[in-house]
Amino acid sequence: MDADYRPFHPNPSKPRYVPPPGAVDAHCHVFGPAATFAYAPERKYTPCDAPKEALFELRDFLGFERNVIVQASCHGRDNAALVDALGAANGRAKGVAVVRPDIGDDELAALDAAGVRAVRFNFVKRLVDATPRENYLRIADKIAPLGWHIVVYFEAPDLESLTPFITSLPGTIVVDHMGRPDIAKGVEHPDFGRFVQLLADHDNIWSKVSCPERLTVAGPPYDDVVPFARTLVERFPDRVLWGTDWPHPNMTWLVPDDGELVDVIPRIAPTPALQQALLVDNPNRLYWSAQR
Repeated sequence: MDADYRPFHPNPSKPRYVPPPGAVDAHCHVFGPAATFAYAPERKYTPCDAPKEALFELRDFLGFERNVIVQASCHGRDNAALVDALGAANGRAKGVAVVRPDIGDDELAALDAAGVRAVRFNFVKRLVDATPRENYLRIADKIAPLGWHIVVYFEAPDLESLTPFITSLPGTIVVDHMGRPDIAKGVEHPDFGRFVQLLADHDNIWSKVSCPERLTVAGPPYDDVVPFARTLVERFPDRVLWGTDWPHPNMTWLVPDDGELVDVIPRIAPTPALQQALLVDNPNRLYWSAQR
């Protein structure tokens, strides 16, 4: 791994909060092991290995029943590690892949059979090279017959310029990590208001209310991030997802305790009904439902 890369927490605390039956960690990753699944030559970082066995052990320890495993940029468009993890999960995981615009229908069918249910479009410049928009549109056309959705990852300063493109995409769109708002500006700032309005105007757009450890200024217990996530959970209860983001790639100043992250959930979803929607109903509808 890179010399300045910080591995995931070796001994997370047992969360006080107990998720409801059927709860899904809807945003996590597997990395390597590199000896079996090489990292992409074009990667912007080299992580520590974070294999499927460690992910599944954490899932059980935290009290979750299912995972949605998201292909990370360090593996590029080679989804082999993702597919391997899905195959070992015994139906308890679904996947979000990264694919080439010229991917064949047979390759897509194989990914679908493995449990992939979405593709990810990454617009974070420090993580990936720029991709022509027409390539994304080609991918969107190819996945439409499978009923897959699209996950988009961007940072708040790019929202305004990306909005016309994002709103032109077909089907369900899921935004990673609340569009990475600038927490220091506060929840009432027009920048976050623009994101809230995006969801209000387009009922096909969902948001993950994940990664307080990436967004916080104050650090644990993430008091400064809670109002942002709670705003989305309470206003759009049927279009929000939650995930650990394990193994937390590229965290430079904080190694998050996954137990502490789980204990944020009742603060952003303060009622049993909101928790049920966030952790069970929404992810199961999006990833496991036959009507997806």
